[in-house]
Amino acid sequence: MAKVLGSVWALLLGIVLIMLGNGMHFTLIGLRGGIEGFSSAELAIVTSGYFVGFLSGARYTPVLIQRVGHVRVFAALGSFISAALIALPLLTEPWAWTLLRLLIGFCMSGIYVTAESWLNAAASNETRGKVLSAYMMAQTLGIIGAQGLLTLGDAATPVLFICASILVSISFGPILLSAAVAPAVEVSRAMSFSKLFKASPLGAIGIFLLGSVYATQSGMGAVFGTQVGLSGSHIALFIAMLFAGALVLQTPIGWLSDRMDRRVLICGLSAAGAGSCLFGWMAGDALWPLIASAFFAGGVTTPLYALLLAFTNDSLSAEEMPGASGGLVFAFGLGAIVGPLAAGGAMEVMDPYAFWLVLATTFVAISLYALYQITQREMVPVEETDSYLNILPTASPMAVEVAVEWAHEHAEDEQLAAEAAEAAAQEEAFEVALEEAFEEALEEALEEAFEANVAPLEEAELVASDHEYVAEPLLEADADTNIAFETEQLSELFPEAGMDQGTEPATATKPRSETGSETGSETDSGAETGSDSESHVERDQATPYQFDPDHQPPKGPWPSMP
Repeated sequence: MAKVLGSVWALLLGIVLIMLGNGMHFTLIGLRGGIEGFSSAELAIVTSGYFVGFLSGARYTPVLIQRVGHVRVFAALGSFISAALIALPLLTEPWAWTLLRLLIGFCMSGIYVTAESWLNAAASNETRGKVLSAYMMAQTLGIIGAQGLLTLGDAATPVLFICASILVSISFGPILLSAAVAPAVEVSRAMSFSKLFKASPLGAIGIFLLGSVYATQSGMGAVFGTQVGLSGSHIALFIAMLFAGALVLQTPIGWLSDRMDRRVLICGLSAAGAGSCLFGWMAGDALWPLIASAFFAGGVTTPLYALLLAFTNDSLSAEEMPGASGGLVFAFGLGAIVGPLAAGGAMEVMDPYAFWLVLATTFVAISLYALYQITQREMVPVEETDSYLNILPTASPMAVEVAVEWAHEHAEDEQLAAEAAEAAAQEEAFEVALEEAFEEALEEALEEAFEANVAPLEEAELVASDHEYVAEPLLEADADTNIAFETEQLSELFPEAGMDQGTEPATATKPRSETGSETGSETDSGAETGSDSESHVERDQATPYQFDPDHQPPKGPWPSMP
């Protein structure tokens, strides 16, 4: 953000100075008019004259710029504004003020168009949204700061009017010196009110009525304060709260606008504005209740303007948006002309507190019409709506057109980003699910393998760690056995069998085939057997399972394998 502000700081400074001068003269009209004895109806006409000039300037200034260029138009319009501000305290007549205000409105509109075109040219596609927000912030802070400057002088003298003229004159310096290249100014032809109404009835009617509310608050607020007996500083505070509320509530309202049905939000905000105005009407001349009423009534007015612009754009194609922007500004200007006249007439006929009643009635009309439109048309899905437009009612048609185009492009970018984020989230979720499935399958396989090996492991655990296998003595073998085993083979199979010192050697028994007949001599047989046994025993003391190769091996059972 700092980088963006660094590239356009001079232009923003010029805007702040312009709004300081313009904001001062708006309040000075009510203060000085009360001192001069102007009636509410006369001051209403003076107030409406400004918006007649503003509407005309927005329409014809681009033509002048195309003919003679930015610099000449900007310098000429700035000179006229400075002269008119100085002339106001000199020509204290209602008709003279009406003409001077008309001139100021025309020139101020042209100043806005020129400054905003330079500001738009200085911004890129990536920074345009931030630049627009900074521009609207600069305008609001300029108007609020102007009310503080009013407390430094007396409205009965020309001093404050001269200060306003000086501020406007100084504002041209930063703008002209910072603009190296004059950009082209192209304002699309405004869409007719009938066509605009057909495309978005709530947008057309709502913006018209809101123009009435805005002009009444900004133009007739000081008149109301003067007639109910507020001091100059209290009137300045009262007007400042009208715009401070918008500064505070703009962001949360914009956040809600992008997440719910905008018709419902328009209906609710208008109802809240009506309630605030009724509270101000009941408060009488009590200062702090009036300040609170101004804060909330003004706090919903400016966001409602941006909200109605965004809602109208939701019902239009991209090709219709530039023309619709001009049509909306024109409808707003018509309402701004009618509103002060209605408020001034009511205050003249009734009392100064009719100021609140006119505002409350207008807010109620917007709320009821929004409620009616909810029953007539289907809601536009939130994902298909354009972004909320952070723009003030004082913006020119060119600024509104640029803001509308940016909002449309930004909404498309957000939708693409959301789709990309959703696709990435789905891919990530798939990868996580796949990984979890793999880990689960691997865990199950390991558990199955472990269970398959549990039985042998348990059987092995039943055997003592120091258990030694001991060969059982071989039984006498059958004489008919034909299988021969070599001594070396038995030694390889049971190398440790003979190392057990606790095992006594087994005495081999001579096979029946070599002992003769059963009726043979016991002595001979015994002697022969004894000699063979002795020799066999001598050989088997070390390894009891080594046998004479001349003998046939015995027949099982065999010792268990270790």
